[in-house]
Amino acid sequence: MSSSPPRHAAAAALDHQLAQAAALHAQRAANPILDGAMHRVAGWQSRRLAQTHADLAAQPRYRDAIAFFQSDLYGGERIAQRDADLARAAPMMSRALPEAVIATVALAMELNVLSQELDRLLLGRLPGADAQFSVAQYCSAYRHAGNFPARRRQIQLIGEVGTALEAYVRKPMLRRALAMMRAPARVAGFATLHDFLDRGFGAFHRMGGAGEFLATIQARETALHEAIADGAQHPFPDPSYRLGP
Repeated sequence: MSSSPPRHAAAAALDHQLAQAAALHAQRAANPILDGAMHRVAGWQSRRLAQTHADLAAQPRYRDAIAFFQSDLYGGERIAQRDADLARAAPMMSRALPEAVIATVALAMELNVLSQELDRLLLGRLPGADAQFSVAQYCSAYRHAGNFPARRRQIQLIGEVGTALEAYVRKPMLRRALAMMRAPARVAGFATLHDFLDRGFGAFHRMGGAGEFLATIQARETALHEAIADGAQHPFPDPSYRLGP
């Protein structure tokens, strides 16, 4: 009796997340006002992340990993191009890469899609789309948006993606393969996607062990989520003033 290849489930999960991402990017491309508002809200939250984990970012060991989570997984200016690259490369990747690597890319895409979806729900409950809102207004919008299971899933995904990346950087063959793909990726038009993978692998390779790093981030983010859910109005300083516009 025939059966699906082992990588089938991982490839299907990646295809699903890519379709979700494409729909979100299309909505934003068709609505510049929405796109601008989403960028501003994402920027505000990205500054909050940087503020919360500034002590980690100050350590050379963790600096690149914090930047990777902050820009490459949470958002960033080039995610639409990266996701388009990934959609074109997905069939080739599904044939060439181990199932576990495909599954991790799918998890990274899920984190990005979920973050965008939660931002859009939040945006509808904020007093303005110009990112001129207080921490108390943000917390109120966060509570009214609800979806706390999705918020907890968002935090869980950070740990899952990070743990998987740590495992891969211990495999010299994968690191060498990624380095060898640099020039061909640029020729094939996948430069943005390759840069994303290269930054992730490089950041976790330089860390030399991510257990404490991931546990710290998950503990802090979980504590903030629970504080906001319980009614806290000022669980963190205002990132607008601390880190600039």
